[in-house]
Amino acid sequence: MDTPPRTRAAASLAANRHALALLALAALLSACGRSGSAADAPVELPGAAGSQKAQGASAAALASPAALASSAPAEDEPPPGLPEGPPIVSLGGVATPPAPIPEGRPRLASTSMLTRVLARPSADAKPVGFLRAGAVVEMDPEPAGTSGCPGGFRKVKPFGYVCVGPDATLDLDDEIVRATARRPDVTHKLPYMYGTVTRGGPAYARLPTEDDLARFEPSLKKHLDRWAKDEESGATYGLDVWLKWSAEPAPPALDALAQRITDREIPWYLRDGRRAPNLSGLIKTGDAVKIDEVSRRNGMAFLESFLHEGRRYNVTTDLRVVPADRFRPIRGSEFHGVEIGKDVDFPFALVRRAGGKRWRVVGKKLVDGGELEWRSAVPLTGKQQFFGGKLHYETKDGDWVDDRHAGRIDPAKKMPAWGKNGEKWLDVNITKQVLVAYEGTKPVYATLISSGEAGLDDHKSSTATKRGIFRIHTKFVTSTMDSDAVGEEFELRDVPYVQYFEEGYALHGAYWHDKFGRPKSHGCINLSPEDARRLFFWTEPAVPPGWHGAARSLTGTVVFVHP
Repeated sequence: MDTPPRTRAAASLAANRHALALLALAALLSACGRSGSAADAPVELPGAAGSQKAQGASAAALASPAALASSAPAEDEPPPGLPEGPPIVSLGGVATPPAPIPEGRPRLASTSMLTRVLARPSADAKPVGFLRAGAVVEMDPEPAGTSGCPGGFRKVKPFGYVCVGPDATLDLDDEIVRATARRPDVTHKLPYMYGTVTRGGPAYARLPTEDDLARFEPSLKKHLDRWAKDEESGATYGLDVWLKWSAEPAPPALDALAQRITDREIPWYLRDGRRAPNLSGLIKTGDAVKIDEVSRRNGMAFLESFLHEGRRYNVTTDLRVVPADRFRPIRGSEFHGVEIGKDVDFPFALVRRAGGKRWRVVGKKLVDGGELEWRSAVPLTGKQQFFGGKLHYETKDGDWVDDRHAGRIDPAKKMPAWGKNGEKWLDVNITKQVLVAYEGTKPVYATLISSGEAGLDDHKSSTATKRGIFRIHTKFVTSTMDSDAVGEEFELRDVPYVQYFEEGYALHGAYWHDKFGRPKSHGCINLSPEDARRLFFWTEPAVPPGWHGAARSLTGTVVFVHP
């Protein structure tokens, strides 16, 4: 329970060496911005045991078109496309959870933060997907070879091969598998509970004792006093976030603290002084207590939240134990886009800035006709006119809205070849900060985005989003992004619904801001969490049920990024 068995640790070394070799390739590729800038760069290493950090490198870049095309022979069978039947999540936001694995079928489980699914039963095959610790997938009962995998490869459903070893097991009672049995909740805009650090502090391997608290949090009383008075991110804010998976109501945080309440259902692996399984790789000794620090520039996701002796603790996705009072609970933006043809028809405008007005023409003057609802879709007649030197659009109810606050959305004027061929594609307009999703020539969804904050500047020397025609090559239900740039350091764990389309540039949900409709990112295309969820399950490559990611070169959904 303290540290992994020596056999697992030894095997992990080989996996880590392989992952580090892949990072040498990844380091050559930019990640959501100029090299060395505050880039949105994922740092989880496929194939490594536990989360690893690699400064300035994008681990997901190993699955870029160039890397994928060169890492396996041409005879690899391509993975299937989107499965038949209703999608796991529709563009309307309706979730249809997949059926469970039938009883009695042979299964395999992931024991790493990222377990690779390979195209062939060979260690040098290209990755076609990824599992995360706790994922259980159906497999063929017989081994499929041992090339580079002493424990043997197993073919998993619906395709691909996984090496049984440091990153995967046939033992469904493995302590990591049991501790991470809670899967990402894709029926919700945010797949986990989330928080951003407001007051830095320790991360623990187990629940701290009074002596531990005195040693590792000597200013705890002062910290809790400030937390109790903080109305914006303190004791009285956001308790509902921590109760996402709780079956029982919880007392107010200050009452729980004063009464030293302990929940009945503390995770089994933390009871009676036990340490969490070493999924993080940070537990180096059998008596380890404090294993890490969290800082104000961190965002994190959590599997569990509970009271222990009055204080609430959360468990991160890699099984670190952190005091909840050092985090601001995050609900995420409530905004999402519209289905074209169902919610609204062309032409229409999306209100991208707060404070907009409806205007009425009285004589030759515009008269205030009331507030525009921020981020609403406003049906238009198609007429437009300049008033006072500013472009305005006529609404179907006879008012006018100005282009500074509401951007007009029209279908593509010239349909590209991939649209004519019936492919799905995403049209991303940087100037208007709008994304429109097409199924062939038919527009089906529109929403506001936040692209690189440098606007239309050169992406090589700024935080602008790279423009061009790309294809989505790698997707993760969640992935970590960070920056080591001086003055702009941050680490955002478990960024939701990430879709890489060019090296490290990605579409992804942003849980840390609500500025959609304005440039905000360090180069990636930020979506509201709900928009990111809907589009993630609409695009290709498809992520099979229970998997954490998928990778495919050359055939993913087209992303057209332009001014």
